[in-house]
Amino acid sequence: MLLHGIFPPITTPFYPDGNVYYKKLESNVERYSRTPCAGIVVLGSTGEAILLSDQERRDVLKSARESAAPNKVLIAGTGVESAIETLHLTEYAAELGYDVAMVRTPHYYKKQMQAANILAFYRTVADRSPLPVIIYNFPQATGYDIPAELVIELAEHPNLIGIKESSGDVEKVRKMVEGTRHIRRSATVTETFEAVTPRMLAAATVGSGREGGELVQVGSLAGTGSSSSVKPSSAAVTIVGKMKTRQKEVGFQVLVGAAQKLHPSLDAGSVGAILAFACVAPTACYEIYVAWKEGDAGLAHLKQERIAKAAQSVVSDLGIPGVKYGMDFNGYFGGPARLPLLPLTGEVKSEVERLLADIRN
Repeated sequence: MLLHGIFPPITTPFYPDGNVYYKKLESNVERYSRTPCAGIVVLGSTGEAILLSDQERRDVLKSARESAAPNKVLIAGTGVESAIETLHLTEYAAELGYDVAMVRTPHYYKKQMQAANILAFYRTVADRSPLPVIIYNFPQATGYDIPAELVIELAEHPNLIGIKESSGDVEKVRKMVEGTRHIRRSATVTETFEAVTPRMLAAATVGSGREGGELVQVGSLAGTGSSSSVKPSSAAVTIVGKMKTRQKEVGFQVLVGAAQKLHPSLDAGSVGAILAFACVAPTACYEIYVAWKEGDAGLAHLKQERIAKAAQSVVSDLGIPGVKYGMDFNGYFGGPARLPLLPLTGEVKSEVERLLADIRN
């Protein structure tokens, strides 16, 4: 499955009394669905998943799934400390129609998180998961940093398709990319090389009168006549219902989580990012990615410099309360965080507004 691009790990809105505000969650998801982001992550760290009950996690997954646009890749944060509970939540996400499971590193028993433990945990989850799995490494929160060597070893598993690397260590990104370069997998994409998931394919066949796919020469679809004019490397597309698809070779996909280091991370080999700052300013993050993808390093650098200070302050320094206030400032619903997280002071809010003054999207 293709995971290229920018993904906001959406926040969970709350009423002032701490209950989940589902209507605002739906409104935010609908708005993110209209941005150029490749997809949406639900129940990541920015979603305060660790502060939700099991039933709330399930209800948030359901509400977000029902509000998302059909062409967005949907990633569910399903990592819990035990493999069995992780699988229970992953199975539920699959029933709802999510496309990928994001599983954070277990970390509570840090001294026991040796290589054998981590390998057994992820391999067990990947073996039994109905969804493709991406590893989630966030040592600033967990206190555990999965070594690049372990990631490279885990990448051999066919159902472990990538990692969200939030350490901010660009050299680690480079090491993981180099160490997994030999992995080659095929992903279904649209004619314009955007992601296609089994959920999207199933939706494309509804009411189409077709089941399965049909191979058609690209030349005939374009009206160019003889198939002899088509290059062998792009010989055919597959028509599935109302959708035209093709195959793209992808490797083990490294996504990053530090917006202030997005451009250097892309240069190091990452294919995209899951960025808390994209909850505040999704288009500003996407502009860095698209400039890099089009080979305009100068523009990518300028776009990176535009958000670097704000991303560092609002996300890395202030955390979820900073992200949520930034969302309020930019027209989304951020609202309060759950205790023990406290709201920003008036002085800090003014500083956030100053940092985001020219990043209004």
